[in-house]
Amino acid sequence: MAINKYIAERIAKGFSIHLFLILFTLTCLFPLFWMVRSALMSNATVFTDKSLIPKVINFGNFAEAWVEGNFGIYFFNSLLYTTSVVIGIVLIASLAAYAFSRLHFPGRNFFFYMFVAAMMIPLPGSFVPLYRLMIVLGLINTRIGYILCMINVGLSMSILLLKTFFDKLPPDLEDAARIDGCGRLGIWWHVALPLARPAIAVIVIFNSLIVWNEYILAALLLNDKSLMPLQRGLMVFQGAHSVDYPLLMAGLTIAAIPIILIYLAMQKHIVKGLSSGAIVG
Repeated sequence: MAINKYIAERIAKGFSIHLFLILFTLTCLFPLFWMVRSALMSNATVFTDKSLIPKVINFGNFAEAWVEGNFGIYFFNSLLYTTSVVIGIVLIASLAAYAFSRLHFPGRNFFFYMFVAAMMIPLPGSFVPLYRLMIVLGLINTRIGYILCMINVGLSMSILLLKTFFDKLPPDLEDAARIDGCGRLGIWWHVALPLARPAIAVIVIFNSLIVWNEYILAALLLNDKSLMPLQRGLMVFQGAHSVDYPLLMAGLTIAAIPIILIYLAMQKHIVKGLSSGAIVG
């Protein structure tokens, strides 16, 4: 009887936890579902059709939003910014984290804690010195200036995560690489980076979200419409189509699809990457 009671309690506990997680997941996914549903309707039926699946599906809203919102150039800019920033963060953060973890040099702990302390400074708190620095360097309203600023935004968290991962790497792997003739950069490229794939996947996802959804810094540094990322383009589009809800929802859906695809492609690394400080694999 005691065993049966224990099994029943474990089943009840597991059922309650899974039920809670399912309900929580539905509350997170429902706004996305409603956005796609509204994007497939017409402005005349968006408030009258109460069914979950629209009776009349209109895919033309996506093409119309793409053309009228001039999303082509905005989409290209966001792809360029996100790809460049994420690659820059992975390269710089992995090199810095490997140096903090494996090299011994004066001020190592001081500089590392400075990076960690930078995580406590909110982004708006750095706008004034950052804008002044961009003016001095002549990088206002340029793609490279915006990319460099966004790389700086994501470095602290990325360095902390990767250093924690590299600290757990077995030294024997590095010794074997040295026997094969690898130097410091060779060990970083052939040993450290491949083993850090889970942590790198987390960094890619988090920083992709940050760059793709960034609006305030883009509005501060970029004035030319041809340089605007998708989020600024969406604000312009929203102002022009604030009462055409299906068209607006179509534009939001277009903006959300790339990040959703990136997350789905890398979701298996999320938990493994977040626990990379304790488990290496």
